[in-house]
Amino acid sequence: MGEKSKILIIGGTGYIGKFIVEASAKSGHPTFALVRGSTVSDPVKAKLIDGFKNSGVTLLHGDLNDHESLVKAIKQVNVVISTIGSMQLLDQLKIIAAIKEVGHIKRFFPSEFGNDVDRASVVEPAKTIYAMKAQIRRAIEAEGIPHTYVSSNYFAGYFLPTLAQPGLSAPPRDKAIIPGDGNPKAVFTEEHDIGTYTIKAVDDPRTLNKILYIKPPKNIYSFNELVSLWEKKIGKTLERIHVPEDQNLKQIQESPIPIRIILALNHSVFVKGVQTNFEIEPSFGVEASELYPDVQYTTVEEYLDKFV
Repeated sequence: MGEKSKILIIGGTGYIGKFIVEASAKSGHPTFALVRGSTVSDPVKAKLIDGFKNSGVTLLHGDLNDHESLVKAIKQVNVVISTIGSMQLLDQLKIIAAIKEVGHIKRFFPSEFGNDVDRASVVEPAKTIYAMKAQIRRAIEAEGIPHTYVSSNYFAGYFLPTLAQPGLSAPPRDKAIIPGDGNPKAVFTEEHDIGTYTIKAVDDPRTLNKILYIKPPKNIYSFNELVSLWEKKIGKTLERIHVPEDQNLKQIQESPIPIRIILALNHSVFVKGVQTNFEIEPSFGVEASELYPDVQYTTVEEYLDKFV
């Protein structure tokens, strides 16, 4: 493979960003994290930043709104990974402009890490978020920037600890509320594994200008299968309450943000089946667990064991 690329992670102290920083440092890539002054002085993030420093990560001070600092940071690396949150997605146009100015970046990973926005239909308010991600994709392509889009499907940490039951803090022990008939299949990926697969793709020519789908075969479950697996683990049968689609849509409209966004995503995945209702064609995508069979990923079954 030759020398490992130098990687800059923007948004590294965020939910998924910290796992990507960790995976990059662990795999021996020279790893840089762009941090704002306000992040460094935030007591909650300070511990995370100390962890970065201890694992050999170089902190670069800068801000998406400071073009010079962005250019200066990007000049030091060959690969840029953005993991910024949904409220800032369009700020990635500033990253694209800086990458264009620097000129030598061999790969850009925009902030995706969810469903494939070009192949998933979703209702508001998630629809607006998807449109922004698609806009960033088109801007990258229009500028001819080498890229990889990571479609990691569901973050295990968001959905499995409660079996996607709104309002619960642990998996249910009596009843499960299931959107629709519970038959469409969903994919759940543990966050450390998302970091590992993303970093493996950085220097891999097979992932260049492609969508990297993370769909580990042992982590694909319908809602009904997920409930059955949980019942088997706790030795108890749950009451299953299926919510018809029209009721589901009404609930989305009437719920406050951010619950409304999560319900809209659940509708697209558990009712419409957007994570598994298409084939990955070699023309546009590759699947991570096929490319990297050596990765020992966490299975849904193992993940649920800690809640039994």
